[in-house]
Amino acid sequence: MHCSVVSCLLPPLELYWLLLHTASFTNCISKTNEVNIQQQTYFVRSAARQLGFDFCGIAKAQQLDDDARRLESWLNKGFNGSMQYMANHFDLRIDPSKLVPGAKSVITLLINYYPQQQQNNSSPKISKYAFGNDYHDVIKNKLRSFLQQIKEQVGEINGRGFVDSAPVLERTWAQKAGMGWIGKNGNLINKQSGSFFFIATLITDMELEYDAPFVKDYCGTCTKCIDQCPTDAILPDKVINGSKCIWYFTIELKDALIPSEMKGKFDNWMFGCDVCQDVCPWNRFSKPNSETGFTPLPQVLNFTKNDWEELTEESFKIIFKNSPIKRSRYEGIKRNLKFISS
Repeated sequence: MHCSVVSCLLPPLELYWLLLHTASFTNCISKTNEVNIQQQTYFVRSAARQLGFDFCGIAKAQQLDDDARRLESWLNKGFNGSMQYMANHFDLRIDPSKLVPGAKSVITLLINYYPQQQQNNSSPKISKYAFGNDYHDVIKNKLRSFLQQIKEQVGEINGRGFVDSAPVLERTWAQKAGMGWIGKNGNLINKQSGSFFFIATLITDMELEYDAPFVKDYCGTCTKCIDQCPTDAILPDKVINGSKCIWYFTIELKDALIPSEMKGKFDNWMFGCDVCQDVCPWNRFSKPNSETGFTPLPQVLNFTKNDWEELTEESFKIIFKNSPIKRSRYEGIKRNLKFISS
């Protein structure tokens, strides 16, 4: 019944009490919703810790207009090289509701991959993220458990987990969730622990309490990553020319020779490159990870150049079947090895 009709039918005193109780009821519902959101947020953070994630931050799902302009400029300059997938699904990258209808929250999770052991000095260099099992497999299993636990606690919700295999701007969401800033090398840097982290996201239609974005930049006047990049791939304003990065040449460049002008610049890097992270002062705070899935393979730590040269394709597939190294394929590893040896 319309309120104007009610006011005509009820005496003033009864109308007063009706309005008072209606306001109290509405306020009660509002407070109950706030408590539920707090409880759900607490559970999300607790579940993330129990599953082995080192940091958990939450940002409000929204369209990333500023990032859209930066990404478009980056693509127009050809900095993605032959990585055409970086240009695909542009609208999905900037709008989380295109990935999860009704998206309200983006949960960002960090998991440390800094290894407990380092490679022998005589071994062809491999990026630390590839020392153990493929992080996609390790983290996707955690994300599935994470989402299932949330559903069991709060009821049926819509959510999707991502880890570096879908059109999601993970570092942007991590910054918006207060987890760190984007360094001059393009990596997310956490003030307590550095940058040797994998970033995973869970986009959901569940409303949660949101963290304040990380607004400060603690790189200051330091330019170590820029100065020591072997191929000058790090440009001003936190722009990375992906088509000049050793990571690109050794992993993403498929079925093609590495440009001859890069000869002598790889410094024995056979798979990926960690120079911009190794020289970053903030990574002095890095601590060895405790994830069993990231335990280094003995071959990664100990294989000499000769061991890699004598490795057969059959042995390669057996040894590295669960490793990120398989992304380069046997032919790619042989190509890389030949390039750094010539």
